[in-house]
Amino acid sequence: MKVTVVGAGNVGATCADVLAYREIANEVVLVDIKEGVAEGKALDIWQKAPINLYDTRTIGSTNDYKKTADSDVVVITSGLPRKPGMTRDDLISTNAGIVKSVTEQVVKYSPEAIIIIVSNPLDVMTYQAHLTSKFPRTKVMGMAGILDTARYRAFLAEALNVSPKDIQAVLMGGHGDTMVPLPRYTTVAGIPVTELIGEEELNAIIERTKFGGGELVKLMGTSAWYAPGSAAAQMVEAIVRDQKRVFPVCIKLDGEYGIDDCYLGVPVILGKNGVEKVIELDLNEEEKQLLQTSRKHVLEVMKVLENA
Repeated sequence: MKVTVVGAGNVGATCADVLAYREIANEVVLVDIKEGVAEGKALDIWQKAPINLYDTRTIGSTNDYKKTADSDVVVITSGLPRKPGMTRDDLISTNAGIVKSVTEQVVKYSPEAIIIIVSNPLDVMTYQAHLTSKFPRTKVMGMAGILDTARYRAFLAEALNVSPKDIQAVLMGGHGDTMVPLPRYTTVAGIPVTELIGEEELNAIIERTKFGGGELVKLMGTSAWYAPGSAAAQMVEAIVRDQKRVFPVCIKLDGEYGIDDCYLGVPVILGKNGVEKVIELDLNEEEKQLLQTSRKHVLEVMKVLENA
């Protein structure tokens, strides 16, 4: 199996490192526009193989997509990261151009690939990649839900003083402030989280999750990379190993949840064919309203892209 990661910045390099370390593919190609960066990071990851005992070959390329030919999965992390004071939506015009250009190259050299978008604003960049590639919606998806649920679960593990391994959760909607956490579907070793934590404390954790990316931008002056890179690698693993994992993933909705032609995070089954099934939860009225609010925000941003 061959996986390409486009963008050798912090997120892309982390993703490539996790893919190599976990031997998820035989070959990982790292591509970047900056001369020597992808080659250097790929070489560094390969030189770590004898220490961490893995066989995955990592190859770097400065904008030469011929080396990516016949990739099974392509992860696109290209684009500008957020800086303090910026929203994800501020990145639309610049990153849309980058994602369009990259997707054209991906389609040219890997016409059978499954595409995972990590670039922000996530939902709209997934839309851009889908428009450009003309691939089926099941083969173009965005990574956001895994990252958002990871933050949510990490905060809950801290508050409850339990292992994050035992916490399962579902988040829906857009990647950002209008995401829809679902406490009803959050459990700790099968125990509903509402039986273990008070409503006020839980709501505070939900709010922190919504602004989790912004919290890191304020602390570091740039976007996160360890968790996003690892989340993207987890999606690749589910596809390459045909694991049929249930993950929240950004995909174009075609009638699910009563929504058409909008890119939102929903729970899906992820396997060798990409998104193999969209899971429709039985949402209550409050949850439906929150999802519609998130949809409206994403549609507004999609219109910005369409009018650019």
